[in-house]
Amino acid sequence: MNDRVTLKQNSDFRRLYAKGQSAVTPYLVLYVRRNRLGRNRTGYTVSAKLGKAVTRNRARRRLRELYRLNAPALREGWDLVVVARSRCVTAPWPKLNAAFLKACGELGLLREAQP
Repeated sequence: MNDRVTLKQNSDFRRLYAKGQSAVTPYLVLYVRRNRLGRNRTGYTVSAKLGKAVTRNRARRRLRELYRLNAPALREGWDLVVVARSRCVTAPWPKLNAAFLKACGELGLLREAQP
């Protein structure tokens, strides 16, 4: 299994917020920007307003799992930042997954369906 390629630097997050495209759903906000690496890099943001550390970590784990399960359906060569909203913590999994796929579709990240 490959190591996850994640965004860690504050400058990477700021660049995505300023120059990237975004899609908003009730459960999350997705920021994307093309990179020249040929692979996707991801970052996750969960505000302290969502709750204490246990709650924030659970939200972060759910967002990472969303990306992991849907990564094969996404195009390569993008930087993504997923920002959790307050409903993310208590959202049913199918609705959270549908919201992520909808946001990816709006931004053109989904691969074309293969017959």
